[in-house]
Amino acid sequence: MEYSHRYHAYPTQELAAELEHHIDIHRQAYNYTRYEYENVDADDIGSAYKHHYRLPGWKDEFPVFSEVNSKALQRTVTRFYQNLDGLSEQKQNGRKVGKLKRKSPREFQSMTFSQSGFELKNTSGRHATLWLSKIGDIPIRYHREIPDEADIKEVTIKKETTGEWFVCFGLETDDADLPEKPDVESLNTTNSVGIDLGILNYIHTTDGKTVDWLDLEDDYERSRREQRKLSRKQKGSNNYEKQRREVAKLKRHIRRTVLDYQHKITTWLVREYDAVFVEDLDVKGMLEQSHNARNKQDAAWRQFITLLEYKAGLYGCHVVQIKPEGTTKECASCGVETAKPIWVREHSCPSCGFECDRDANAAMNVLQRGFSEVGLEWPEDTPVETALPTDTHSVSAKRVIETGSLGV
Repeated sequence: MEYSHRYHAYPTQELAAELEHHIDIHRQAYNYTRYEYENVDADDIGSAYKHHYRLPGWKDEFPVFSEVNSKALQRTVTRFYQNLDGLSEQKQNGRKVGKLKRKSPREFQSMTFSQSGFELKNTSGRHATLWLSKIGDIPIRYHREIPDEADIKEVTIKKETTGEWFVCFGLETDDADLPEKPDVESLNTTNSVGIDLGILNYIHTTDGKTVDWLDLEDDYERSRREQRKLSRKQKGSNNYEKQRREVAKLKRHIRRTVLDYQHKITTWLVREYDAVFVEDLDVKGMLEQSHNARNKQDAAWRQFITLLEYKAGLYGCHVVQIKPEGTTKECASCGVETAKPIWVREHSCPSCGFECDRDANAAMNVLQRGFSEVGLEWPEDTPVETALPTDTHSVSAKRVIETGSLGV
């Protein structure tokens, strides 16, 4: 399994200047790869592997490319072809795409060392040192240890728009060293959970637990205020750059608050349950709708689902996405669909008379469809009325952020 750990880096002023110089050389290499791809005979290139054979000629013609690590230079060439594959995939999905453009200094702010050219040292405390070939030792805040069973495959160092530096270790762990997922046959309604990603609550689970939304309005208001200040500065001036960083820090704070919130919720879910069933939402399509798009974007539901799947492998949990169509309209007791406007928060079935919270009904439908998805029969001795409590245990977003626990 492949995953990553990210750490704050604190290079000295001299090291930061050297890092920026190396990153700019890699930017030139990326742009030159693009130039050759468009202007050199396709028989000589056409893939990252073939393009790597041209690098010795680059160094003879442009000595500046000899100043950076060879493996890192190969990785930059590969980066171009990975971006190219991304465009091709989008085109196959029916999206209109253009060509890859030249990278300006602001658009290219990272470099990656693959396989060699790096070493992690002095990891006994909360601080460690990362050695990079042709650059030197960079202090990092080692706030969590890299597992002993994990191999470091690559290291990426990046300068954020805030001016801060971060290091990301690409890790690989043998699947045999990870917790084994429980057998599908052992799943039941007590060790499995269905999740409805809601409007009034961020999530609503089938066992009656809800987690509130994050209140970010004060952060957004401050961000808008600082953005207005930035618009009044003269672009290119020192005051403009200072204010730009202030805006970038606020936006980064919002992103990290949401990510931290999602990390805590997803970790709780995969530790608490053997199986988690969630809707496979078309987030892009939802954002293109005219109503409530801002709240949907703040929810970052696709990121939430991605984190769930990523942590499922680390903690030995099944995470299954199911089709979301009709989970709100369909009665969890008898299956009859009833149209409900978004402001109607209670489910009341005209066919069987079953009544419960709207989101609780949707969560149970998610769980039932999840069982069907993995090939399990829904247990006949599980009455929906008892599986959907009307009294829910609600957890505030503030408690999740401050204590790092749902407290449930």
